[in-house]
Amino acid sequence: MESATIETTDGVKLSARIFKPADPRISDYVVVLVHPFTVLGGFQGLLRGIASGLADKGFRAVTFDMRGAGRSSGRPSFTGFSEIEDVVAVCKWVSDTLSPRGIVLVGSSAGAPIAGSAVDKIEQVVGYVSLGYPFGWAASILFGRHHESILRSQKPKLFVMGTKDGFTSVKQLQNKLKSAAGRVETRLLEGVGHFQMEGPDYDAHMVDLISQFIQSLQS
Repeated sequence: MESATIETTDGVKLSARIFKPADPRISDYVVVLVHPFTVLGGFQGLLRGIASGLADKGFRAVTFDMRGAGRSSGRPSFTGFSEIEDVVAVCKWVSDTLSPRGIVLVGSSAGAPIAGSAVDKIEQVVGYVSLGYPFGWAASILFGRHHESILRSQKPKLFVMGTKDGFTSVKQLQNKLKSAAGRVETRLLEGVGHFQMEGPDYDAHMVDLISQFIQSLQS
C-alpha cells in the first residue's frame, strides 16, 4: 500500500492510499472507491477491506478521505456537492499517474450519489458501482439533486443493495432505475440491511461483485 496527497482545484489536500496487486500482471483498470458520509464519520478506512480484496484479485484500487475526513483538509458539506470535486481530482490524478485503461468508480452509501455525480465529469471513468445508494425519501432531502446525473449517464452501472436497507426500499430502487439510461444491473442481497452490508463481513462479497462487473466491461 502506498500513500499520496492529491490537491483539488479549490486547494483542498486529500489523503489517498493506493492498493496494488502482488502479482506483477496488473489489470489495466483502476478502481476508485468513495467512502460513506463524512458528516456521520465516513472515511477511507471503511473501504480498506474492499480495496485490499480488489488488489488480491489483480486490480489496483484507490481510497481517499474526502474533504474534512481523516487526514484531508477542508470542511465537509451536508449535500455532497463540494465533494464531487474531490472525486474528480482523485480520478484525474489516477489517470495522470497510474495510466489506467479505464477507471471504475465505486461509491458506498452517501459516497454513491457523490460518485454518481462525478461519473460524466471524467472521461476515463468507464463504469460505476453503487453499494447502497440512498434513494429513499428521507435521504433524498440531502442527496436528491444527485440522482439525475447518474440516471442519465450512458456509462454501465451496477447497483448493489440489501433488501432490508433502511434508507431505500427495493421498490424505490426499482422505480428510480426505470428511468436510468444505458446498461443498468442490480444485485439484491436478501435480508441484508444498509449498515450490515457496509460491514467487513460483506467485503469479500462486494469484491466479487465489483470484479465480475469489471470483467464484464472487458468482454
